[in-house]
Amino acid sequence: MAWKILKLSLKAIYHNKLRSLLTMLGIIIGVMAVVILVSITQGAASGITDSISSMGSDQITVQITDDSVSLDEEDLESLSENRLIESVAPVISTSQTVKKNTETGTYSVYGVTADYFSTQDLAIQRGRLIQPSDVTYTTNVAIIGTDVATDLFDTWDAVGGTITVNDKIYKVIGVLEEQGSSLVGSNNSSILIPISSAAKLTGGSTVTSFYVKAASSDVVESAVNYLESYLYRLTRDEDAYSVNNSSDVLDTMDDVTSTMSLLLGGIAAISLIVGGIGIMNIMLVSVTERTKEIGIRKAIGAKRRHILTQFLCEACILSVLGGLIGLALSILAVNGYNSLTDSTAEINKSIAVAAILFCTVIGVGFGSYPAAKASKLQPIDALHTA
Repeated sequence: MAWKILKLSLKAIYHNKLRSLLTMLGIIIGVMAVVILVSITQGAASGITDSISSMGSDQITVQITDDSVSLDEEDLESLSENRLIESVAPVISTSQTVKKNTETGTYSVYGVTADYFSTQDLAIQRGRLIQPSDVTYTTNVAIIGTDVATDLFDTWDAVGGTITVNDKIYKVIGVLEEQGSSLVGSNNSSILIPISSAAKLTGGSTVTSFYVKAASSDVVESAVNYLESYLYRLTRDEDAYSVNNSSDVLDTMDDVTSTMSLLLGGIAAISLIVGGIGIMNIMLVSVTERTKEIGIRKAIGAKRRHILTQFLCEACILSVLGGLIGLALSILAVNGYNSLTDSTAEINKSIAVAAILFCTVIGVGFGSYPAAKASKLQPIDALHTA
């Protein structure tokens, strides 16, 4: 009997192909909206998370947020003596107009120490790193990012060349490895010079930020607590600075991603509900059109549950089939998006399964009333109406 009811349901849907397709369209669009939006959001978040994770779990970033607070290298020297901390890299940052012959551009210039590269896990592809002697003797040398090299030298092979920063000539001693763009930024458009040269360039030695590498990933939390205590003793203002490590950022990213996925999924699910209303509407029309069929079937012995099951089955088939079509189109859409944007978004299997299950619930929920209405028709009334 179940197989017969299924065949009758499929036959009824097939005989009204265009109407059935238009009915499923709301479900198709709803499933595509849910799956595509959540997949792209989670893919983007995954890329950002990977970028943050690559920074290392033992790295701590300190930003001085109050312009009235003035810290210099000497204020930070004792930090590296603590057993919790492996190295400290103070930074003086500024934005400067940089020239190379007729080429001109505005770039971020960072004054750094020799420890900056190991603390930040930065590497160069050409040349050498800034040495302690460069800081001691305030030498005018620079390490540039790949974008700077391309803009000013038309090539990454810029070692040995010179650039002019605020009327001072700097010799390029290295080119950084290319980094991908991300939420945490990259050094492709940066210029790194000795911190003493940056102090001379800006006319001040105020440290705007500094990076700390913990002795190990196991003591990061203790190192953060020590840094906060140390900075409070220096500034007497807990709002004058912020101390973060990649674990904190990752936790925040997880929370944001989860919230965004729920928000987008909820908004997109409205389309599924609208699609369910469309199914109910069409099933009610179908009941009206098929009153004669219902009357004849009941007259020859079909029970109420048989009519109820058939119409409920039709509603579920429309809903689930629409969901499966929407899922297939979502896979094609996400693959196309990845090809066009070089992204790594993937269909979330849990979301896909949840969407199909939701389609089943919609089919049952919105198909129940029309099915119940059809099953309650009396044979004589149905035949008389027809």
